[in-house]
Amino acid sequence: MAVARAKGKLKGKQPKLMARQQDHLVEQNATGEYSIADLAELFSVSPATVYRVPERARTSSDVHS
Repeated sequence: MAVARAKGKLKGKQPKLMARQQDHLVEQNATGEYSIADLAELFSVSPATVYRVPERARTSSDVHS
């Protein structure tokens, strides 16, 4: 595994949403206009992902502040 990591071959799981999609999901979630189920269907992800993305955005912004 160390050799693969050194060669850049070991990348892990790819994100379900790109950064721009994550930003859009956070904005839509903040408005309260859409339910978690609506957002999950709209972005073709699980409800768990819809809960996780805004939490990561909050944590990320806290670290950068």
